[in-house]
Amino acid sequence: MPSPLYERIYAIVRKIPAGRVATYGQIAFLAGLPRGARTVGFAMAACRDGTVPCHRVVNRLGGTCAAFDAWGPDFQRALLEEEGVRFAEAGRADLAASGWGGT
Repeated sequence: MPSPLYERIYAIVRKIPAGRVATYGQIAFLAGLPRGARTVGFAMAACRDGTVPCHRVVNRLGGTCAAFDAWGPDFQRALLEEEGVRFAEAGRADLAASGWGGT
């Protein structure tokens, strides 16, 4: 059973619509954890709930997480591209075009 803090984080991540991404820091801020991006990362890594779209959380530059590559190279990027998330030439999610406003 996840902690109440992780549940709060998961509830926010569940609100990210398909085709949009949010950063670890953004989720932390919305959860009332300023400077808690690392905690959000731990929560995403610990998540075993298939209703939480963890793949929609990226780093502050739009970079994907290497942990998803355990399922195949660029797995997180492939999931996001299937949803319509745009990527810049540098291989990062285009936060200006695909970022979630958090509302």
